[in-house]
Amino acid sequence: MALHPLLKLRPREGRRLRAGAPWVFSNEIVMDAAAKALAPGSVVNVQGDDGIVFGTGYFNAASLISIRMLDAKADTKIDAGFFATSLKRALLRREALYDAPFYRLVHAEGDGLPGLAIDRFDDVCSIQVTTAGMEKLTPVLLEALEDVIAPKAVVLRNDTPSRALEGLDSYVRAAKGEMPGRISLIENGVRYFADIGAGQKTGWYFDQRDNHAFMAKLAKGRSVLDAYCYAGGFGIVAAKNGAANVTGIDSSQGALDLAGEAASANAVKVRPVKADVFEELERLATTNEKFDVVIADPPPFVKSRKDLEPGAKAYRKLARLAAAVTAPNGFLLLASCSHNIPADRFALECAIGIARANRRGALIHQSGAGADHPVHPMLPETAYLKALVYALD
Repeated sequence: MALHPLLKLRPREGRRLRAGAPWVFSNEIVMDAAAKALAPGSVVNVQGDDGIVFGTGYFNAASLISIRMLDAKADTKIDAGFFATSLKRALLRREALYDAPFYRLVHAEGDGLPGLAIDRFDDVCSIQVTTAGMEKLTPVLLEALEDVIAPKAVVLRNDTPSRALEGLDSYVRAAKGEMPGRISLIENGVRYFADIGAGQKTGWYFDQRDNHAFMAKLAKGRSVLDAYCYAGGFGIVAAKNGAANVTGIDSSQGALDLAGEAASANAVKVRPVKADVFEELERLATTNEKFDVVIADPPPFVKSRKDLEPGAKAYRKLARLAAAVTAPNGFLLLASCSHNIPADRFALECAIGIARANRRGALIHQSGAGADHPVHPMLPETAYLKALVYALD
């Protein structure tokens, strides 16, 4: 007897699945009464109309991406042992990459665990679950995490808006230990502070680690403006690397406070400015203030496909304003964490914005997220982060 219910693909459907992608869309599935009766998050076997077995996944009839694959074999038991194997594999990769236990331990499909992100801060783990299937499997996931890492504290940061698309509620709670609140972390030899319970996302942006280091090299002896500075990811390492001065802009006083603590811990100075970034950049332009290195790493402007056009215009405007306050022979970083804007479209909007600031720029560096954010080779959607660095005339 089969361990899991069987879902079949409609005739001639599942092209991406057959090529190795881990997603099946709702219009590709035989959505009969039995399928519709399955509880959201149910583990299922997946088979093509031609009898080819694709393996084990979890299913949510109410989601556009109805099946997310977990294993290439059918009837795989998705228990604590399954998760322990996946976590050990992910841990082995991170330990080969980093000397200290501060990184994204699990990056969803990139690590074969769709709907799951785990950020590790030494003995504290921050977990974000975005799908009904992974929500249902959270108890065995936590059991496996205890077996593999045994962290002192685990926080479930399940407050991302995307959970609503899966019919899930929003909450933040400690799954183990006390809610840690503000904790310290080490990145690029710099001590930072993150608020695990109330900060953005899972508390820190490990995805920008390599870009923090790259811009710090350019900052030595130069003035730096860090727009959307959050807890100081770019600004603090720039200051520690010998920047002449650093200014950080953010609309969140809490984020600026974290950046201030990091500055003190690293014995550097960062001038905090609490303001809307667009408004502050316009003010700086009117007073003709310039910075040798300008960094603009905003929150996602394109949260869904319907936001593409207004979001693209926002990136164009940000590029124009940021270029306007970049000094001659300066450097400008523009970043987007919106997976819904393609890389070529983002680059085009940045180029137009720079040109409209009457500046000429040369693209000298482009990158994505760090190695602890692996991209599924058949799922370009997982390559969400885009960072472009320009040398301006």
